[in-house]
Amino acid sequence: VSQSRYQLMGTGMKISQKAHSQYEAEKVIDNRFKYILELIAMKIDLVNNSSVQCNESAIASVSEFALKKMGIHQESELGIRFVNEDEMSQLHVKWMDLTGPTDVLSFPMDELKPNSAANGPGVIGDIVLCPAYAERNGKQSLAKELELLIVHGLLHLLGFDHEDIEDEKKMFALQEEILNEWRLLV
Repeated sequence: VSQSRYQLMGTGMKISQKAHSQYEAEKVIDNRFKYILELIAMKIDLVNNSSVQCNESAIASVSEFALKKMGIHQESELGIRFVNEDEMSQLHVKWMDLTGPTDVLSFPMDELKPNSAANGPGVIGDIVLCPAYAERNGKQSLAKELELLIVHGLLHLLGFDHEDIEDEKKMFALQEEILNEWRLLV
């Protein structure tokens, strides 16, 4: 058994797996490319209007991964915006009737549910993130905090909430599962 390592050019995705033959190694690469091609169709409109430097490609990648895992049609649309604290405060008051900024707000559109890919594509909704606020309140690096927040926001778009303790346990466990699986791929 030989250890085979491949770097998929242009994707940042590493494949590391024991392969018994060259054929098996090529099969692993082929499956990963198929997965990448499935992700390409997802339409994610991402805009950084904040003054904080963010890894937009990681946010798009974890979003695509989460939506695929949740069974959302690959041609569905998602909007992601990074904003400053002033704009987030305005949105927080307008939509939640709460003062001050917050780290993430989610605005569902077509109210898509998990495992609804067979129903065709839809407009998932918009997620607004405030990196400056997240940076101060996170217990980890800003990059990891934003990855967590985008998955959290996506789950809200798909109907998950954490109003009671049981729903919170389910949502937060799913959030961690998605992040852990995605981080193994990148």
